[in-house]
Amino acid sequence: MIEGLKFDEKGLITAVVQDAQSKEVLTVAYMNEESLQKSIETGETWFYSRSRGELWHKGETSGNTQKIVSIKTDCDADALVVEVLPAGPACHNGTISCFTETVLENDSVGSVDIIPELARIIRQREIDMPEGAYTTYLFEKGIDKICKKVGEEATEVVIGAKNRDAQEVKWEAADLIYHLLVLLQEQKIDVYEVLEVLKSRHEEKRASTKNQ
Repeated sequence: MIEGLKFDEKGLITAVVQDAQSKEVLTVAYMNEESLQKSIETGETWFYSRSRGELWHKGETSGNTQKIVSIKTDCDADALVVEVLPAGPACHNGTISCFTETVLENDSVGSVDIIPELARIIRQREIDMPEGAYTTYLFEKGIDKICKKVGEEATEVVIGAKNRDAQEVKWEAADLIYHLLVLLQEQKIDVYEVLEVLKSRHEEKRASTKNQ
């Protein structure tokens, strides 16, 4: 596979590093053939530093390593997307991603990254239990209250759908997802574990269809 890649005149190829779960772009770096081979062999990211002229292992000093899930190339074979499970911040500034400054953002467009963000907030709420927060109230009331709210919101979604009220369905579905995330946190189940089940079922179904 490495032999088919197109390295530039300096022997480098662009590597876009992406969180395998949230799909957030963490950083953009460069690899040469040796660092790519090391990445494949060790299962962690190795890059080539253009400024220092040497290989570097992400997290070697900071401990913020990146466990590789997959490495993909584009249609021209001259760029890579490296999906990883990060052990800590990707940026030397201590942020999760190097991409923190917003140039343009359309707030009217939904994105799946709100799911892990909400999960993080709910997890922190359970730790801090800030007074007056609705999430704190749910955790204080316990599993019976949380389950009741999940059931109520699910019913509201059904009612909205039966009434063909798209706006109501959207609002109630959002409430359902939030309360479901609270329930998952109460049960100490990571939302990514649920997504893993969905992915596994999808892969099984696809394999089954292919073999028919």
